[in-house]
Parts: sequence; C-alpha cells; structure tokens
Amino acid sequence: MAGVETRISFESMVIKPPSHPTYDLTAIIKLALSEDVGDQGDVTCMATIPNDMEVEAHFLAKEDGIIAGIALAETVFNEVDPSLKVEWSQKDGDYVHKGLKFGKVHGRAHNIVRAERVVLNFMQRMSGIATQTKAMADAAHPALILETRKTAPGLRLVDKWAVLIGGGRNHRMGLFDMVLIKDNHISIAGGVTNALKSVDSYLEKRNLQMEVESVYVCSHCNGHVIETRTMEEIKDVLEYASKTKTSLTRIMLDNMVVPLDNGDVDVSMLKEAVELINGKFETEASGNVTLETVHEIGQSGVTYISSGALTHSVKALDISLKIDTELALEVGRRTKRA
Repeated sequence: MAGVETRISFESMVIKPPSHPTYDLTAIIKLALSEDVGDQGDVTCMATIPNDMEVEAHFLAKEDGIIAGIALAETVFNEVDPSLKVEWSQKDGDYVHKGLKFGKVHGRAHNIVRAERVVLNFMQRMSGIATQTKAMADAAHPALILETRKTAPGLRLVDKWAVLIGGGRNHRMGLFDMVLIKDNHISIAGGVTNALKSVDSYLEKRNLQMEVESVYVCSHCNGHVIETRTMEEIKDVLEYASKTKTSLTRIMLDNMVVPLDNGDVDVSMLKEAVELINGKFETEASGNVTLETVHEIGQSGVTYISSGALTHSVKALDISLKIDTELALEVGRRTKRA
C-alpha cells in the first residue's frame, strides 16, 4: 500500500484493510485533521482549556451495533499526539450495546479534543457500514455479500475496510483490478460475445491475469421477449466458453429480482439463470437488494449478492467521546440515546 506501510503498521490489527496500490491512508487522515483546524487551530480549545491540562475521555455507544474503526482511531490519535494513551474493551467487529463505554483515551486535553471529531467521523461511518453489512451478510447466507464502488470519494479503502469488519467480502477495489463487462461495454462492442473476445485478447496480449465478470441487464423484464433475450445472452456466453479458452470467472445477474406489489420479490428469473449457468461460473445477483429481500435472494443459489447501499446510503452508528461520562450518560438517558 504505497505511502502507508512506512507510517502505519497493520500487523496487530484484527481485520486488516484491503490492499490498494496507490491509496495513502496517512494522507487521508492528515487531510481530515487539516480541514478541521484550518490555519488557526482549535480556537475554542485555546480559549477555554489550559494548554497543559490532561484528561481522560471515554468512548460511549449510543445505540446497538457493530463497532468498526478502532484501529483507524488509534492511528488518528497517534498522528495528533503519539503520547496519548488509548485503551479498548472491544475490538473491531465486536457488538456494542447502547450505553456501553468501550474505550478511553488519556493525555493532553487540547489534543484529545482536536482528534475527537475526526476519530468519531471515521468510526461512526465505518460502524454504520459494518452494522448494515453484518445484518445483510447473516441474512444472505449461504450467498456472500459484497459492496460496490459506490463509496464516498476519497474513502474507498476505509468504506471497504468497514465491509470486511462487518463480515462482508470486497468486490473490485477500482477499475484496475478486475474486468467487469457491463451493459454499456456490451452495447459498444456489438454484443456480449464480441466483448468477451476483446477482453480475452487484451489480457492475453498483455499477459495479465485477473478476474473477468460479465453483467446481464434485465431492467425492464415485464415481457417474455426481454426475458428470453437475456437468457439467450447467457447461453451465448456459455457457448463461447465451451469452445474458447476464456478468463471469465463470474456472471452478474443484474435486476433479475423483481419487486412485487406486496413488498416481496420474485426471484424465479434469477433461479432460472443460476440453473442455466449450472456451476460453470460464479454468479452474482444485484439490483433490488435490501435487508428485507436479501434472504430470499440468497436462497436462489447465487454465489454472491452485491449491494451499493452498504456504502452509498450509510446510517452512521451513534458514538460519542466524553470527558464527563456520568453527565453524558445522564443526558443520554433523558434523551433516550444511552
């Protein structure tokens, strides 16, 4: 991980971040801290807190969920002040309940307060992703849950790390590490077989080895013609693969989960596609994936289920860092947040 390994050690982490050839996690942390203090520093702290005062602050969970970002929080504290002492009663991936004090940091008050918002922003977002991922991964079994590239700009690695902490799997990190032939590629190439031939030729000429996934879009499957055409496309790929050495490893079945008026979903088309592929390739379902629908999708026989909502529609887990924890708990109980 360029620009990261010399500054941050991942050896002792329970769940390590995914690999990325150019991502600089230290730079992301520095940017987050810099945008907060600007060119004047924390003027409120400088005005109200003696420079040499030391305090102890406690992390408090204000709702139930999966905690994530503990390893990243330690890195932020270390960037602000290496002398800060941080202790945890939980680890990344553990369940926390509302009202639990799960960690503490001791040291100069100025530096704790300076790091506070950046630490919480990372932890709350990561914990929200991990909590949703855990719920969907459990419901999707035996299928495996994946996120997508629908991450916050600049936080690709952080968001995908949170998915791992929540028990999910990572889809491709970016455009560079996996070939994903989507509907636009297929249209421009003049058909799915032409697109696959072009990819196989490209990889062979450059001696590249990476996963290749092809996607089939059935976004308006209201009539027999569209459904039949989509199955015909899959048959074309299977026919091509039976006669040609190909790098294809997975077939994405997009929008083959049809929502019904009663809130349920019809997965018959998805099951038909899985049966047609018959284990020759991994399969991935996407589209209309929610916590309410993912269990039924997972029973269809697909290998993976991908959901962009894991990272693009994050509900942050409510966490605070309080110096006066008894007062914080009292206020939390009064407002029903602890």
